[in-house]
Formats: sequence, C-alpha cells, structure tokens
Amino acid sequence: MADRPVSGPTPPVGAAATGDHWLDAFLHHLAHERRLSGHTLDAYRRDLLRVLAWRAERRVGDWPALSDGQVRRYVADRHRAGVSARTLARELSALRALFEYLLREGAASLNPARTVRPPKARQRLPNTFDPDQLGALIDAGPDQGGGDDPLTRRDTAMVELFYSSGLRLAELIGVDTRDIDPADATLTVVGKGAKTRRVPVGRAALAAIGRWLQVRGLLAGLDEPALFVSSRGRRIHPRTVQQRLRLWAEQRGAGRKLHPHLLRHSCASHLLESSGDLRAVQEMLGHADISTTQVYTHLDFQHLAQVYDKAHPRAKRKR
Repeated sequence: MADRPVSGPTPPVGAAATGDHWLDAFLHHLAHERRLSGHTLDAYRRDLLRVLAWRAERRVGDWPALSDGQVRRYVADRHRAGVSARTLARELSALRALFEYLLREGAASLNPARTVRPPKARQRLPNTFDPDQLGALIDAGPDQGGGDDPLTRRDTAMVELFYSSGLRLAELIGVDTRDIDPADATLTVVGKGAKTRRVPVGRAALAAIGRWLQVRGLLAGLDEPALFVSSRGRRIHPRTVQQRLRLWAEQRGAGRKLHPHLLRHSCASHLLESSGDLRAVQEMLGHADISTTQVYTHLDFQHLAQVYDKAHPRAKRKR
C-alpha cells in the first residue's frame, strides 16, 4: 500500500521533527493521544530512527513496504554488530507499535514485526555469597561490626532474616512482630499480589530477632506494629534498609556491596545446592512460576562443574 503524505503533523512534545512523515505522525500520536512521557517518546524516536537509517542504507521503501523478511534482516544486522538482545527486543516493540498505528490509519495491510522475535537474551545468573564467607560475615562480633547498639542489633536481625527466609525487601519491611511464631519457627509473609505464605525461620535468625526485640522498645512507639523500625520509631523505609545493609557489610570488611536481593539469591542457591528440591525453594521464595526459580539450577550446575573439574580423574588438568 502506498505511503500517504501527512500535512505537517505537529512534532511531539520534547522532540524535533524527524523529517519522515509517518514517524512524525506516530510520535505525535504517542504524545497527544496516548500521552506518553517525554522520556518514553525519546526512546521510541531513537529506536525508530535507527530503523529509518537502516532503511535508507539498504534502500528499502517506505514504512508500509517493509516486509517481515527485511525486519529479520535488520535484527540480524544489528545482532552481528554486537547489539544486545534486550535492545533488539525494545526496538522490535517500537516497530510493532508503529505498524499498529499504520494499520489503524489504513497505511499498511500487515505488521511485519509481529512475527519477528529477537535473539534469546543471555540469562543473568544472580550474584551470591559463598556460604562460608556469608556465615563468617554474619558471625562477626560487635567489635568488628561497629558496636552492639540497638541499630546494629536491628541490622543484624534484618540480614539474618533476609538470608534465613529468602525474603524480598518489601516483604521484610512489611513484617509485623505478630507475624513471627518463635515456637513454630515460622513467619507469615505477604508477598507479591498480596499472596500470603508461611516460611521457616532459622535458629540463628530467631536468636538475632530475639536480641533485637530486647531493645526494640527503645526506638519503637507503643502503637507501632512493624518488626523493624527506623531511629524515628516508625516502620523502616526501603532506602534505609539498603543503606544500612551496605554500611553493615563495610563495617565487617565484606569487600563487596550487600543488598537485600543478594541475600535472597544466596538463600535460594544455597538451599537448592544442599537439597535439590526445586519445588520447595519455589514455595519458599513465593515464585508463582517455577521457571523463575529454575535460574538457580544454573548456579547449582556451576557448582557441580567446579567439583567435577577438581575431582573427576579424567577431568583433572595436568600440571
């Protein structure tokens, strides 16, 4: 279908006209009909200008003349140039959105980007601590950790609970004192989608929480239900947790940054390495889909590969 001229569409907010009729019209649509932010508009504009430049270089016709084969060639060219799968996925998404607009306007008869998929992204394995290294870090005494004041007790209890039960940051912040059952060594957690689950709490974590509870009243107000409170006596803020964990690790000479997700990942990978029970780890972490948990099987395989290389008679390297 032939490209229809557009009589001077108004350039989108925060972006100059591109010189391409349909691209300008599409950006105008995003800005004034869909009311996308200036940042998002800039991202669409950059991605589609790359395709436009490729079209000009390859002497490909106007947008409506673009075929699915040409879209695949574009993706292949970009991939060979070293562009990441994530970037290509974003560019394809922008191209699909443009063609949905062209279909709506009657300027195209099909969306050539709809059936094209980007290369599979390399799965990023979660960073973890070595079990012995993390254990030594947690067991570091008050002299190494900067004292035994209420905030240090609180921070140690947070680290222990993160690692013991594999909690997300929001889950830990949401824990109230009544949610812990010391007799049963369990914790009731409200996770994503307001789904409630019960998770085990280890002996060391219960002991650290007990030490924190001995001094919690020095900070917390009488009507404050939160287990972990700030120096002002109210439920601790996510940013404060992140900052305190980094400080806690620095004081103990960790040699690397400590953050909530690192402790959650360490909990999951160490459990899986010891038990091999993927379903149990899935339930504990609160993953709706087991495929989310399966990333830890890659960590487990890495450990297996290292053991194999060191131990198998036919794998040992000659020295």
